[in-house]
Parts: sequence; structure tokens; C-alpha cells
Amino acid sequence: MVTSASRRLAVAIFAIAAGLVLQVHGEKQWWQTTTVYQIWPRSFKDSDGDGIGDLNGITSKLEHLNDMGIETIWISPFFKSPLVDSGYDVSDYLAIDPMYGTLEDFDNLVARAKELGIKVVLDYVPNHTSTEHEWFKLSEASVAPYTDYYVWHEGILDENGTRRPPNNWLSLFNSGSAWEWSDKRQAYYYHLFEKRMADLNFRNELVIQETKKVITYWLDRGVFGLRMDAMPHIYEDAEFRDEPLSGRDIPANEYMYLNHIYTKDLIENYELIRIWRDHFDEYNAKANDGLERIMFTEAFTDIYMMTLYYHYGAHIPFNFLFITNNGIGYNAATQSPAGIKNIIDEWLRHMPEGATPNWVIGNHDRARMATRFGSEKIDMFNFILLLLPGVMTVYNGDEIGMTNTYISWEETRDPEACNIGPDRYHAFSREPVRTPFQWDDSTSAGFSTNTTVYLKVNENYRTLNLAAQKAADKSHYKNFQAAMRLRNTTVAKDGALKTLVIGEDVFAMSRELDGHDPLLVVINWSKSPVTVSLDDFSNFSEKLEVLLSDVNSDFKFGDTVSRSSITLQGNAALVLTSSDITRFHYSDASEAPVQHHP
Repeated sequence: MVTSASRRLAVAIFAIAAGLVLQVHGEKQWWQTTTVYQIWPRSFKDSDGDGIGDLNGITSKLEHLNDMGIETIWISPFFKSPLVDSGYDVSDYLAIDPMYGTLEDFDNLVARAKELGIKVVLDYVPNHTSTEHEWFKLSEASVAPYTDYYVWHEGILDENGTRRPPNNWLSLFNSGSAWEWSDKRQAYYYHLFEKRMADLNFRNELVIQETKKVITYWLDRGVFGLRMDAMPHIYEDAEFRDEPLSGRDIPANEYMYLNHIYTKDLIENYELIRIWRDHFDEYNAKANDGLERIMFTEAFTDIYMMTLYYHYGAHIPFNFLFITNNGIGYNAATQSPAGIKNIIDEWLRHMPEGATPNWVIGNHDRARMATRFGSEKIDMFNFILLLLPGVMTVYNGDEIGMTNTYISWEETRDPEACNIGPDRYHAFSREPVRTPFQWDDSTSAGFSTNTTVYLKVNENYRTLNLAAQKAADKSHYKNFQAAMRLRNTTVAKDGALKTLVIGEDVFAMSRELDGHDPLLVVINWSKSPVTVSLDDFSNFSEKLEVLLSDVNSDFKFGDTVSRSSITLQGNAALVLTSSDITRFHYSDASEAPVQHHP
């Protein structure tokens, strides 16, 4: 699906010998340069002392997010749910789980966010519902019109009279067969995830109509977008064919034992996105307020399949290449400056003309950025991703460098991890990245007044917390906040992008726009000092001025360095500009970066 240039960021990409240049032109909608802050509501802020985060807790922290420069918040599921899978097992899409509050609380949150200029995006889980959803109960009882709302099959009756599932499809939660027998229905239902999470049947037009009603309901309540969860898995093969073996040396009950050619990345998933995009466009046309409501897609798949969502109408198909690429999970050992450049260049090359790039480095399912790459590399990734063109998504806590929390086997409740067993659960558990936000060094890290919280606080909260970083002369948080101010400059929104690898250890990128002060990000990936020339960035003056530096750097705001020869400390991260500029230009004085003098 190709949308008009007036509504999409026009992009021209061309290769040059020294690196890749991206030139950005045209008027943009609010979402095309926004920073999205993902909130895990259960762990963000507890307002009533029950040890569980809630909607009022989020509302109480909106001013903080505004001070940080956040323009968009994405809230993970808070719908009514039995919480088998942390709320991704929805039992009512149109109701708030009482644990999080009420619809009135949600409306208050949206209203306060609007006052602060913050837009709200919700997490929508279309693939499946809880088996406690009224639709499933009626479908299991074969009550029209819900009879075929889910994927049912009577199974195969062997010659000896034994009934078995219709095929070999496996649960993504590594529990064996993805089919569960219902005595009441006398048939199997399909569940890609946990057995209490039944997959909806999108070959039934009535189900698609139900999803449109859900989308409209929340847009009517003031949200500006929805993230469509687990998009690669919406449709399954209509013929129920067995999937081939993957050839991997793993237990036969684990998901990756099979090659999922019949249950993942089917073209119908993309055609559904086109249907939903038409629905969004119709809603926007009726609203007629000049503000687009948008659709994000979540798909952990290869770059071809991720970027294909652009063509079918997704505004933002989440770009997970900084997390994993072709099955390789990225961390300090598997990433490099060349890898960083390749991720950026590869996405921009695959992205269709007229699309908006986006960058994601952490979320609620994958190890935290600081754990994967090391705390010493927090600033470098935040500088790079915040100053790339397009949309940046940050997971709550990554701005202060929160790390994974150790959760023992006895404490583990994550169904995906529990199915694996005590020897390997830690490789599958998602709970270590979902622990409470570390606001300060008080009781339960300031997350709750209760000493008992639903998931334990990381033991490092007494020193690693937001309050400490706000009080420090220099910190990850203050660097994030300052980078956000630079992100709001015209050059960061509209400037051309150039990326380079210098030697083996240094990555550099520039943002340049005629008539505006340029930006140059340079990082040293290695632990040792390195001296390099930045002369390939010939549009910059010989003397460069430091705008931002990593927390361990000897450089400070206003220092000057030589473009021809600059010595970077190990794990250094700098943002520079030309020193012949008398002052850095901002459209508003409030956008100027905080000047830190350690």
C-alpha cells in the first residue's frame, strides 16, 4: 500500500564511496519524528500501595516524561485478563483490568497526557484471546455466530480409535502440541501460545469486523495509535499441513524443532494490515483534525518480512535489527561498529521510498540494553538512536541504564520459562526485564510504598535510580534528556544522514542540513583509547565543539577538538558540532541541551 507523499516522509537514499547518505525532505506528521516510550504498566508506578503498577501511577509520572522530552507513550496491555501471560491473554478488549484501575482512570490519563502534549498508543493483541473471553466460551458451546471465531478441528481418528491433533504444529511457548482438546466442543482448538490463549480465526470475516470495533473504541477514547502484537502468527495454513523439521538439535516439543512455513509470515497477515490501514484512514478522514492515528506492527522476523509491512500500510513496522538479526541476538560480543552501520544502512535500503525509518533497542521480551551491551555503552546507543532520522522507541528504564534482575527458578512465573524447566529457564524468562522501575532509593525503589511488590526490585536500585541520576552532575538520564533536546532540532528531524566506520573500532554519523548547525556522533566501541581522523566529514570545520559526552568521558560541554585527529577513550561517545558556529540554533530556547559541567 503506497500512501501519498503529503502524509509520509519522503526519503531518497543513495550510496557514496565513504558511507551511506540519507536525505530527508517534505512535511511530516507528528509520528514521523516522535520518540515512543514503552511503559510496562504493572512495573512502572504503583499509586495505591498494593505492590502493582496502575494507570493512576502512570498519570502521576506524565510530567516527568514530559520533562524528559517524550512525546508518545505506548502502554503495554492493561485490559481485563486472568494474567496467565502478563495481560497478553485478554478476556475483554473493551474493559480495564481492575488491578490497573477503571475506564475513568484511563480517560484521566489520556486527558492529562493531552494537556502535556503527549500522545497515547495502546498494545492490541489480535492473534488470540484468553479462554475466559466470552467469545471463546460461546464458540466452545457452538453458539452462533461465535462457532467459528476460533481455529477448531476435530482432529484425526487413527485406525485403533485414538484421536490425535490434526497436525504437528507446536506451541511457541515450548509446551509441545499447539492443539488442546475441548471435551465440551469435542474438538481441538489451536493455541500458538499458552493453552489458555486460544487463536482467533481470521478467515472468519466476523472476527475481522470485531477487530475494527476494538480499534474504533480506543481511538474514540483518545488514543493516537495501536501496536498490533504478534503479526507473523495471525493466519495459519487453511489446509492444516504438517510443518517440516528444522534440523536443529533440540527437543521435539520445542517450537524451533519445526520450520514454520505454514504458521508464520503468511501473506494473509499483510493483507489484514491493508484492511486495518483502510480502517485507520477512514477514521482519520472522519476526524478531519489533521492528526493521523497510526498503526505499529510487531514482527520478529527477517528484514524482508518486517519491511513488507510498510508496503501493506503499517505506519511503523518495528525495526528489531538492533535486538536480533537473522537469528543472531545482538550483544557486546556479537555487535561491532560495522554491524551498527550495517543495521542502519540495511533498514534504509529495504525501506520503501516514502516510508519512515524507526529504531528499537529494547522491549519487554528481550534482555535490557545495559545487560546485553554493558552499562558503559548506554550513552553511545542512546546518542546514535536518538539522533537517527525517524521514530525511536525506548523501553522504560533503559534511559537510566536499568539492568536485568535475577529471578530464581522458584520465583519464576513466566509460562514460557516454566515450560522449559529449571536448567534452561533463564534463557527464556522475560521477567528479568519487567521488574519495577527504579525511581529512587526509598522503599521498593520508589515504585510502591509496599515492601512486597508483584515482581522483586533489582538489588542495585539504591545506586541505580532516577533520583540519583537527576542529582548527579552527569548521568545516563541527563545525557538522554540532552540528546532528546538535540533530537528536537531541525537538523535532527530533517538533516541528511551519513554513516561511516573508521578503522575497526569507531562508528560515526552526521546529520547535516543547509543553514543549520550540523551534528556529528562518534563512538569508540573498544575498551582502549583510539586516535582517528574525522576528515571524511569535510563539511564540518577543522575545530569541533563537544555538545554531549558519555558519563565516563574527560570531555565536557564546550570543549574543542581537532577534526583531523581526535583521541577517544575506551567506550567513548560524543556528539560534536562545528566550532565556528557562535551558538547552536534551536527553534525554541527550551530545546537547547542541558549543559553539564562535571
